[in-house]
Amino acid sequence: MTSREPTGPDGPRAVPFRQFILKMNGRCNLACRYCYLYAGPDSGWRHRPATPAAPVLDATAARIAEHAAAHGLTDIAVALHGGEPLLAEAATLGAVVDRVRAAVPADCTVHATVQTNGTLLDDDRLRTLAAHRIRVGVSLDGGLPAHNLARVDHAGRPSWPAAARGLRLLAEDRHRGSYAGVLCVVDLASDPAEVYESLLDFSPPAVDFLLPHGNRSVPPPGLPAPAERPAPYGDWLCTVFDRWWRSDRRRVRVRIFEECLALLLGVPAATESLGLRPFDAVVVETDGSIEQVDSLKSAYEGAAATGLDVFRHTFDEALAHPGVAARQAGLGALAGQCRRCPLVQVCGGGNYAHRYVAGEGFRHPSVYCADLQRLIRHIADRLAEAAAA
Repeated sequence: MTSREPTGPDGPRAVPFRQFILKMNGRCNLACRYCYLYAGPDSGWRHRPATPAAPVLDATAARIAEHAAAHGLTDIAVALHGGEPLLAEAATLGAVVDRVRAAVPADCTVHATVQTNGTLLDDDRLRTLAAHRIRVGVSLDGGLPAHNLARVDHAGRPSWPAAARGLRLLAEDRHRGSYAGVLCVVDLASDPAEVYESLLDFSPPAVDFLLPHGNRSVPPPGLPAPAERPAPYGDWLCTVFDRWWRSDRRRVRVRIFEECLALLLGVPAATESLGLRPFDAVVVETDGSIEQVDSLKSAYEGAAATGLDVFRHTFDEALAHPGVAARQAGLGALAGQCRRCPLVQVCGGGNYAHRYVAGEGFRHPSVYCADLQRLIRHIADRLAEAAAA
């Protein structure tokens, strides 16, 4: 396989942003006990307004349109995030997406989603979002109350009843066209098969499993693992993969598995955690600051900052930022150990944030190196078995 990195006469060429993450509310109605954004090392959210003012939204739409026109983009994604974005009125979210659609070139399609904890979903909000062609993704730790004990509100009350009610509503036929899927962070304390099957009870069209953010200086829960279980997150994901592969791969999409399969087959693909394709997402904060993705905030204070904003700077200027350039450098950004690894075209070094070592930066193997190898080799074995059958 080849890396398929875009090149020019002077080396790798910047790839335009195609994913624009707009912070629609910088606060959250939950106080999840593990939240890296509000309980992690970066406190930048405290110094920003809770919601973006109209000039921020106008300038953001104009900058997105400028970028799309300059690069001839025919498809872009606009993701409405927070905090909890539904703390803003659904009509406000719709108006933002309408602004962007009106501003971009006529041949550019805007795919809009909102990523929510689900607790504020109701019929009125879902109807409004659907009217503006905004799909809904829900973050959840599993499909049972016991899986979500850490997801509580600011008074310590469980969020599960409201989140489950919102998900059931979203899964109804009248709203199903707006259902983007469920995002679930892996929790080693929960049984993987139980988590997976409980999520299916909410009939999601897609599920995405994410590894909890951590790095080599501040490892995630369960790492470093005991010697007898050197890849606990890989084992967890392999258990879910086998359930999905044998029974459900035509029923529900699981992004990390589909992308891994594609990469093993030599098809260009990438998630934030797999593959070498240049990363193409950028964040606009509530004050108009242009930032890198939030996962970097799990590393250290200011890790996602660029010093740029939508009033004074273009997204092309953000592409030239050293941090963004490193995310797009493919093999060039990886540690020597990673570049020599036979799985590098599939693994891609793992999530950039997970490579961090305090005082040394990001040119290190992922803290999940063993787990990613375990998962990739397992999926490769299943592919080989299917080919031989």
